[in-house]
Amino acid sequence: MANALTIDDVKRLLEDPSSENRSSAAEKIAHGYSGGLLSDDERRIAEDIFSVMVHDAEVRVREALASNLKSCPFLSHDIARTLAADVEAVSLPVLQFSEVLTDEDLIEIVRTHGPSKQIAVANRLKVSEVLADALVDTGNEEVVTTLVANKGAEIAEPSLQKVLDTFGENEKLSDLMAKRASLPVRVTERLVSMVTDTMRAHIIENHELEPNQVSDLVLQTREKATLGILSDKSDDMAVRELVVQLFRAGRLTPTIVLRALCMGDMRFFEAAIAVLSKVPLTNVRVLLHDDGGLGLGSILRKADIPQGLHHVIATAIEVSHETEYDGGENDRERFRRRMIERILTQVENPDMDMDDENIDYLLTKISQPTQNLAKAG
Repeated sequence: MANALTIDDVKRLLEDPSSENRSSAAEKIAHGYSGGLLSDDERRIAEDIFSVMVHDAEVRVREALASNLKSCPFLSHDIARTLAADVEAVSLPVLQFSEVLTDEDLIEIVRTHGPSKQIAVANRLKVSEVLADALVDTGNEEVVTTLVANKGAEIAEPSLQKVLDTFGENEKLSDLMAKRASLPVRVTERLVSMVTDTMRAHIIENHELEPNQVSDLVLQTREKATLGILSDKSDDMAVRELVVQLFRAGRLTPTIVLRALCMGDMRFFEAAIAVLSKVPLTNVRVLLHDDGGLGLGSILRKADIPQGLHHVIATAIEVSHETEYDGGENDRERFRRRMIERILTQVENPDMDMDDENIDYLLTKISQPTQNLAKAG
C-alpha cells in the first residue's frame, strides 16, 4: 500500500522531476485521494495535479494514476474519461472498475476501440442491457464469450438471439449461456434444439444405428428437454412464447403436443392447439373440454392433428377431468402415472412401471399409424 505524500517527496520531485519520481508522487497522491485521506483543500489540490498528470508524457505516471483511481467513486468524470481513452496499460483498470463512467462513455469506447478494451468493459461488475448489446454488436467471439460468462451482465433476449445467430456453433459459448442464472424461454428452446442436433451428429458418427433410430432418439430427447423448460411457475405468456417459437421452427409436432398432455401440462397442450388451429385460446378451451366430444374432434382436425391420435387425446383429456393434483409431494408424477396407465389400456395392457421411458413407448406405439399415413401420402 502506498504511503502518504511527504515533504521529502515534494522536495525530491522538485529537485529531480524524473519519470520515476513523478510516478511515485502520482501513486501516493492518488492513493490518498481515493482512500479519503485528504482534507477538502488537499483534495482540490490533488484534482488539479491529476488534471496535469493525465497528460504526462510517461505512460508509467498515467498508469500509476489509473491503478489507484480506478475504483474511486468521487473521481472527476473528465479525468475518468481521459484515463479510459488512454493506452491499454492505463485504460483497462478504469474501464473495468470505474463507476464514474456512464453507459454512454463505455459504449463509445466499445464502438471505437479494439478487443482489449471491449473485454475490460465486458468484465465489469455490472453491465447494463444497452451496454451488453453494444458488446454483442462487436462480433468478436472473445468479447462476447466474456460477456456471456459475466454473471453481472444483463443481456436482453434480442442480444442473446444475436449471440446464437452468430456463434451458435461455439459449444463453449452455448454452454456458458446455458449456465446463466435465467434465460428467456425462446432462447432456452433454441439451446435445447442445438444440443440435440449436436447429439444426433455425435451418435451417427460413433454408433451403428439406423438413421430412423437416431432421429427417434433425438426427437424424444428434444421433446422431453423442451417441455422441461417450463415449470409450474411459468406464466401463460412464457407458455405461448415457447409454443409460437416451436411452431415457427417447425418443431410443434403432434408427438410433442401429445407428450405435453401425457405429462399433465394442459396449458402447453391448449396453447399448442390454439396456435396450430389459428383459433383463439379461449375458444379452443371450450372446444377441447366440450362434454359432447364434437368440439374436440372439430378443433383437432382444424389443428391438423392426425386422426389416429384423436381417441388417445380424448382419453387423456377425460383423465385430466377426473384427476386433480392433490398438492402433495410428487403429485405431478402421480398424475402423469395415472394418465399414461389409462391411455396405455387403449393400446394394450402391459404390466409395467409408468415412467418417461414408457411415455416414449406410448408415443412410438400410437404414432405408428400416423407415420404410415405420412408415408402413404
